[in-house]
Amino acid sequence: QVRVLESGGGLVQPGGSLRLSCAVFGNIFRFNSISWHRQAPGKQREEVAAVTRTGSTRYVKSVEGRFTISRDNAKGTVNLQMNNLQPEDTAVYYCNGDPGVDWGQGTQVTVSS
Repeated sequence: QVRVLESGGGLVQPGGSLRLSCAVFGNIFRFNSISWHRQAPGKQREEVAAVTRTGSTRYVKSVEGRFTISRDNAKGTVNLQMNNLQPEDTAVYYCNGDPGVDWGQGTQVTVSS
């Protein structure tokens, strides 16, 4: 059974950067796309970025120009480079694929001075 494991979160000041990594344990090519999602306290989980099997990407408007998603098929990882982080980016970040698998524990990102 394919599962995912997120890492790379932490505490960063506004304007700082973090790089999240999603390790896919199993066949990464089973997914039509792999995406990063986030859930802030009291809010619904939202997709922030996705990358397809062919490398096409999409972003939610609020992170366009700041976040970059990339995949390394050889390593079985999908990374999210997050620059110019703002307090509103504070959330637990998760990765998942299409078709979906069980959600992992996520990784906490906190942006605060």
